[in-house]
Amino acid sequence: MTKDIQWFPGHMSKARRLLQENLKLVDAVIEVVDARIPFSSRNPLLQKTVGLKPLLVVLNKSDLADPEITALWERHLASKGLEAIAVDSVRGLGADRIAPRIKHMTGKKTISLGSSGRLPRPPRCMIVGIPNVGKSFLINRLVGKKAARTGNRPGVTRGQQWVRVGEIDLLDTPGILWPKFDDPEVGYRLAVTGAVKEQVLDVEEVAGKLAGWLAANHPQSLTARYKIVLPDSPEPEMLLELIGESRGLIQQGRKVDIYKAAILLLKEFREATLGRYTLEKP
Repeated sequence: MTKDIQWFPGHMSKARRLLQENLKLVDAVIEVVDARIPFSSRNPLLQKTVGLKPLLVVLNKSDLADPEITALWERHLASKGLEAIAVDSVRGLGADRIAPRIKHMTGKKTISLGSSGRLPRPPRCMIVGIPNVGKSFLINRLVGKKAARTGNRPGVTRGQQWVRVGEIDLLDTPGILWPKFDDPEVGYRLAVTGAVKEQVLDVEEVAGKLAGWLAANHPQSLTARYKIVLPDSPEPEMLLELIGESRGLIQQGRKVDIYKAAILLLKEFREATLGRYTLEKP
């Protein structure tokens, strides 16, 4: 089951130590989360580490999420005293709001530097987040050029680097996944959105559960895309068989290739080919 999804490579343990060491160098923290799973993609270890530093939560990949639910999340986080901005880092929508918000959040620190006789400097921010939430894409969008490596798989950013973004300085950090998912649903949602490497997943199980969720909540996404008829109370494997058959994913012996059907469903969900869906509400 998804409760077995655990992934904490050695470089992530090192990244957590570096994050703790570098926190004293910055005035504020930008936490990038996946707008499709704003709760599940917030790292509780990060939240404990950040402490009292001003924190801006960026709901990235908002172009893939349900816009109405994203707005609910923005209001929910604000009700908890957290600054939050929805961003589509691929097209840049919302990204121009980040630097001004950081400058506002760190204004007291800037004033205190001036009153102590020290030279003013740009606010220093650390940008953090779990793997594959789009941190590097966001930095590239903010800088206006490729300042950080990007990729569509978790674990691309292995080092750290400072980049200048307008009037703020950003310290990029590797994505940090926590060592244990206490809630199996959190592991499932991270798996669906691609925060966990597929090599450690039961891909068919994860995709089957996603198919069941879509059939229950957004059946038209399956019937319209794959031209299938959903049976009453369908089992996950049955849904994957229907999807695979509709796409001609047939093995020897005329059996549907369930694995390829699972990979297809996950890919098309992650790319919003099936529609813009959010897996959790506030």
